[in-house]
Amino acid sequence: VPQSSGLCGLYLLIRSLLETAGYVAIVYPQDPVLRMGSNLTASCWVHPELGVHANSLFWTLNGHQLPSSLYRVLSPTNLSVTLAGLNASRQTSGDNLVCHNHKGHILAGSCLYVGMPPEKPVNLTCWSRNTKDLTCSWAPGGKGETNISTLYKLKYKLRWYGTEKECEDYSHTQPYSCSITQDLHLFTPYEIWVEASNRLGRATSDVIILDILDVVTTDPPSGVTVSRLGQLEDQLSVRWEAPPALKDFLFKAKYQIRYRLEESQDWKVMNDVGNQTSCRLAGLRPGTVYFVQVRCNPVGIYGSRKAGIWSEWSHPTAASTPHSERLMSCDSKSSGDSNSTLRRELKQFLGWVKKHAYGCSSMSMKLYDQWRVDMQKSPKTRNQVGKHR
Repeated sequence: VPQSSGLCGLYLLIRSLLETAGYVAIVYPQDPVLRMGSNLTASCWVHPELGVHANSLFWTLNGHQLPSSLYRVLSPTNLSVTLAGLNASRQTSGDNLVCHNHKGHILAGSCLYVGMPPEKPVNLTCWSRNTKDLTCSWAPGGKGETNISTLYKLKYKLRWYGTEKECEDYSHTQPYSCSITQDLHLFTPYEIWVEASNRLGRATSDVIILDILDVVTTDPPSGVTVSRLGQLEDQLSVRWEAPPALKDFLFKAKYQIRYRLEESQDWKVMNDVGNQTSCRLAGLRPGTVYFVQVRCNPVGIYGSRKAGIWSEWSHPTAASTPHSERLMSCDSKSSGDSNSTLRRELKQFLGWVKKHAYGCSSMSMKLYDQWRVDMQKSPKTRNQVGKHR
């Protein structure tokens, strides 16, 4: 018979078969549940008709023979073992304490469950995807591990007049998570909490109170496109579509954009996009590939005053800026002087934009486009532009 620590259920079956066949031997106590650090004395009693003396017996724990110094012969047919300062069970299915005869055959056994009672669950958080469900997640309290099987139940009720209910759709992929998908009520607060229990005790989380409309999140924006703006080598245009799942709801969406260089993992985030569905990225490197993502926050659904919850980021969309013609010039001296002048004038213009425009303002971008077109004309035209300033 295998001796691994994962076969406690198998030992219980073997014990039942042996007793049924008349090979009577008993280990007491049967399947105890103990706190970590406690002591245990177990006894192995064999029927006198078996003709087995207690001196010939030995004990194993999870397949490893225990030293005889832990044994005590209580009678010719009874051998005990004492375990002090028990460590936590190796798995929630229990540890195997088994009594053997001198040939190593199993006479009887018991499953030990050594662990801790659960502590109060923490970090209870809930969100609703497009108001179609209410999903909550939490974390075990304390160190998070009780070492014995612990059951968690998400419970809820309408705050003023509801009856207590238990969430039924527990996640198989994410531990400590459950989704409420039926009989959802909008404009009515919920009371939600988590109960944890095992064979050593129970604990209850703090109760949170929320309205579904205050915790709505949505799908990432769809139809994200990134394109060039003519030959402007340091700009890209980003467009997207509002989440279709919320098209019938009264709300004002907020959007964020983040972008990065192809060879970098560092994202730059634009927080001031507002509720429009297009934006221009400026100050980019010429001739460079950028990855762009957009996400949405459905703020103020039906007048909710909560901050809202951001969606996941959209799938990355890539585009490249045009190459700079000046950088391709054969005259390195004139190219360097030209670029130096361009950088100086660009810095001056962007300083003006900072004072007079915000975010993705279409007015400031139009002025900027016109200014760049003028700057990319002949030196004579650039001089004229400088005179007008």
